[in-house]
Amino acid sequence: MSLRDLPSVDSLLKLEATQKLATGYGETLVKDAIRECLAHAREAIRDGSETPTHDQILEDVTANLRSWTSLSLLPVINATGVILHTNLGRAPLSAPALHAMESVASAYSNLEYDLPKGKRGKRDQHAETFLTKLTGAEAALVVNNNASAVLLVLTALARRKDVLISRSQLIEIGGGFRIPDVMKQSGAKLVEVGTTNRTHIKDFEAAIHERTGLILRAHHSNFKIVGFTTEPSLEELATLGKTHNVPLLDDLGSGAILDTSTYGLGHEPMVQESLHDGASLVAFSGDKLLGGPQAGIIVGQKDLVTRLKRHPLARAIRPDKFCLGALSATLLSYLTGKAEDEIPVWRMISTPEEALKERAKNWVSQLGMGEVLAGRSTVGGGSLPEETLPTWLLTFEIRRPDKIARLLREGDPHIITRIEDNRLIIDPRTVLDHQVSELLAQLAQYIKLED
Repeated sequence: MSLRDLPSVDSLLKLEATQKLATGYGETLVKDAIRECLAHAREAIRDGSETPTHDQILEDVTANLRSWTSLSLLPVINATGVILHTNLGRAPLSAPALHAMESVASAYSNLEYDLPKGKRGKRDQHAETFLTKLTGAEAALVVNNNASAVLLVLTALARRKDVLISRSQLIEIGGGFRIPDVMKQSGAKLVEVGTTNRTHIKDFEAAIHERTGLILRAHHSNFKIVGFTTEPSLEELATLGKTHNVPLLDDLGSGAILDTSTYGLGHEPMVQESLHDGASLVAFSGDKLLGGPQAGIIVGQKDLVTRLKRHPLARAIRPDKFCLGALSATLLSYLTGKAEDEIPVWRMISTPEEALKERAKNWVSQLGMGEVLAGRSTVGGGSLPEETLPTWLLTFEIRRPDKIARLLREGDPHIITRIEDNRLIIDPRTVLDHQVSELLAQLAQYIKLED
């Protein structure tokens, strides 16, 4: 056990095995890995461990290099039945959206170039036409997420002014995003109206004065208030705003374009409905019920959207070419009536219960094990709280479902399941078609460990 027996960095670099590593990983990274491994070896020797051999050191070096150069953002198979799983990246993109992203990524693009005029153009135009046609809005603007959209509206229209909002809508969504905190960052002054469970239009009217810059309605996207409750309708707020020349922002959060009640779910407020009911601006997400890439979308009155486009903050939160490409392709699926077929989120929502049962039964047949039971899928992603869809589950009653769930998470591919009543649960609704063979292979391998 001697520190003097440890090889030097230079001597290790001269080894044939190390030279091969340098060819694959680069000499600088290999040197860093060697130095780190030798430092750990010195500490271990001081604690009484044996001096590692050259081969042992190179094994550690190789392990370090593999760890350092492995991507941490990886695809997973979502077998949970949560359609918009925030922790799993929310909406998977459609084939047209992926194609659009690849097209603009693999070459130069006309992101800010006007092809007919042969001069500089604006990136706003690429999705705006589709958005205005879909929603009936006068104008539209895309930013990088819905939190940014709300921040931009508050900053541009209500900085150093009052913003009226019902106490029942002072919400917090995932990641600690709170409406009051966003208002503080924007420089707007929060004015709480009404009470937690009951707010009336007269409460808003009493709060309006010459320093009121905006009325904000925040949709209860991830919770419900039930019992003795009331809130003014969007039409009432819009009428009040027009009377006093105060814009109304409807923060829908999820932002549905299709009617969710058609699919056996509760009715999620639609963007078109908000505009029809008089909202000056509507803000919503691109990667929730819209089923596209992460984006914040603002639609509404042209004069207000123009002010937003000209604000300096708009440049800081603008979307890139990949987002605009994928979003435009997603919107086009709606315009052409193909959303149910092309957009994965809506394909999952609209899949008939019997089709899910047949899929689960086929999997049992292929695996030669498991049981098909009735269950419920959820929309997730801060959309339609407490709303579920009937489904059929592939289930396994095994001794240690938590162990198998862990092995599946850590496997290749990574499979995310759920456990209920000591059963391992697989919901076919959220498993994509091209993932089925890998899913079944992993299940066959790991569940047999319990036999």
